Amino acid sequence: MNNSPGINITRPFLRWAGGKTWLVKHLDQILLDKNFNNYHEPFLGGGAIFFALNHPKQAFLSDLNADLINTYLAIKHNPNAVISVLREYKNTKECYYELRGKKFDDVIHQAARFIYLNQTSYNGLYRVNRQGKYNVPYGYRKKDFLKEENLLRVSKRLQYATIKCSDFMCVKASISERDLVFLDPPYTVAHNNNGFIKYNQKLFSLEDQKRLSQLIDYIKSIGAFYILTNAAHSTIFEIFNKGDRWIKLDRANLIGGENAKRGRTPEYIFTNISNEG
Repeated sequence: MNNSPGINITRPFLRWAGGKTWLVKHLDQILLDKNFNNYHEPFLGGGAIFFALNHPKQAFLSDLNADLINTYLAIKHNPNAVISVLREYKNTKECYYELRGKKFDDVIHQAARFIYLNQTSYNGLYRVNRQGKYNVPYGYRKKDFLKEENLLRVSKRLQYATIKCSDFMCVKASISERDLVFLDPPYTVAHNNNGFIKYNQKLFSLEDQKRLSQLIDYIKSIGAFYILTNAAHSTIFEIFNKGDRWIKLDRANLIGGENAKRGRTPEYIFTNISNEG
């Protein structure tokens, strides 16, 4: 795995609150056995681990967020068309709110809108109201929202991936012996007060965490590997401590805005990958 800086490294094209870019530098101490077959990620989000691994075999990527999955599919199949639309947009408050209030019928404009709003919104949050309308405010970011060369590299990387919108349990149908399943569920337990966790309690309940535990039992039963990230909380430890290896890591708490309590947030990593390499 090569994570050194370079212009030809494929990077996530989306900002994702709760994403795992921070975990990439720790992968070598977690993924000691790199001799795995296909790769599975049923909580795709920004796909930081998928892009960092750059695994040459087949990947199966999924998420329950249909807008997210449609964007990945558009970038996979027609990146130049998405880029062409993105070139028309400007990083201004006026353009942002105009696009936020629009709804497109074609997948190319839907994907371009999704990427633009993600890159120019406040903290890269994905949040909708009860009517299903995206309601995150403008972020006043200075960075370019369009990185054409990386989008083309992302598209090339996605040619090796099967991408679909589904519940995480559907991954069972494609897992085989010695495959690797990376599990990064929305965190249910409020281990800090940033509001993002409260939002996720609606998305991913404690019962969902228990279903995820059952999926891990299945993964182990067929001789496949898993890596699970989750909140460092006693309830989570009770659910997922299966006698496998676990690590406690700290990440920077970057979610919640200027008034949020910042600092370091502990997270658990559980895996059945041996620490003997």
